[in-house]
Amino acid sequence: MLSPLDISASALTAERVRMDVIASNIANATTTRARLVNGTWQPYVRKLVVFEPRTPFASYLAQAIGRQAEVGAGVQVSRIVDDPTPPRLVYDPTHPDAGPDGYVRLPNVDIVKEMADLIAATRAYEANVAAFQAGKAMLTKALELGR
Repeated sequence: MLSPLDISASALTAERVRMDVIASNIANATTTRARLVNGTWQPYVRKLVVFEPRTPFASYLAQAIGRQAEVGAGVQVSRIVDDPTPPRLVYDPTHPDAGPDGYVRLPNVDIVKEMADLIAATRAYEANVAAFQAGKAMLTKALELGR
């Protein structure tokens, strides 16, 4: 009976994680010394959040006993992956991390893209809050009818 609220709550949690990762990407947009690999500093690598449908235990149990499985029980973050885009090369021979050719390897973070993703995550979060409140109002009205 609380499934709509569970679905909205799972989406709120997933979108919060997405916003945290975007904030981390923005914060590290100019970090040139994120990891030390073989004695060389590597720039920060943009992170991406991967969502997947959440399948509750009851679904597996229903499949095991031959009943139709529950569909659409929410979403969860399956993993956070590195963006495979190569780092940006910027010519700045005065930068302390510039190579012998004068180029600096900057993170593959595009602030415009991050802001667009942040706006999308915020809108999805707001939509799930509205869905959660609508579901809560419907359950409240159903309880009032039962009095």
